Amino acid sequence: MTQQIPERLPGGGIDLSHLAARGQASGQQSGAPAAAGAGAPAGAQVVDVPSLVMDVTDASFEQAAQLSTVVPVIVELWAEWSEPGTSLSPVLAKVTRELAGRALLARVDADANPGLAQAFQAQSIPTVVALIGGRPVPLFQGAQPEEQVREIFGQLMQLAEQHGVVGRVAAPDSDGSDEPQVPAEPEIPAAHVAAVEAAERGDFETAVAEWEAVLLKAPADAVARAALVQMKLLQRLSGANAEAIRSAAAAAPQGVAEQLAVADLDLSGGHIEDAFLRLLDLFAVSGEHERAVVRERLLELFEVVGVADPRVIAARGRLANLLY
Repeated sequence: MTQQIPERLPGGGIDLSHLAARGQASGQQSGAPAAAGAGAPAGAQVVDVPSLVMDVTDASFEQAAQLSTVVPVIVELWAEWSEPGTSLSPVLAKVTRELAGRALLARVDADANPGLAQAFQAQSIPTVVALIGGRPVPLFQGAQPEEQVREIFGQLMQLAEQHGVVGRVAAPDSDGSDEPQVPAEPEIPAAHVAAVEAAERGDFETAVAEWEAVLLKAPADAVARAALVQMKLLQRLSGANAEAIRSAAAAAPQGVAEQLAVADLDLSGGHIEDAFLRLLDLFAVSGEHERAVVRERLLELFEVVGVADPRVIAARGRLANLLY
């Protein structure tokens, strides 16, 4: 079933309209061009940008919010450890370019920009939202088929038109002729296909089972091992209620199940150090059996983030000190 975009801009959430207003005012003061270009209605604003697909950080996000008064800005919250996000990114870039400057894709590394992940209340990665006139419009979470992404974007353009956001951005890749920014997808090993396909359709339970089957045959498969812990994390978070998880953790500060759940939530939202610190503190005050459970989860989360990550190295060092 196709996910419907609200007919009206939703209330609540993070109101970014002040950023949009500031951008609109600065554009008027600087004499920004308002002549129509190809694909833009007469009198609509046209703004030059380096690319239709850009990387955005906590520091540069204000500029993207300002551009949402001209075109819808699709915000993709991604992370290197998220396999569904890896498969979704080229689809989002392709469909955005097909709109030929009537929309912009802003890619946000959730791990490197936890402020934005928190602002958009991302409960899983990838999360895709849009900005229209500085106001957030939720789109979807997890990987989606290309046809469904195209349909959702079509609805988004209709919503933008209803709210007068009908401008255009001009970029070298506006006509789709310059597409080196979208890397070719690596060929998936035959043994991994079933697991990857399950992850792409959001069936994390099957994906976990398939990756476990791969590891039974090839225990040294590092890709499968990394993907397995990622799928386990997504499976645990699937359908989770963030508010309920945090309330339960606050009520049981030494409850192992409660603290494991909120650590998953922290890590998925980009609060990696918070997740590690929470579990290390829990490990320090737990009994022998509980310690084993907490240690196992920590090791899984280390794999999710990446064993070479400085935050993992620091947390692993503290865990070693607690063990010995």
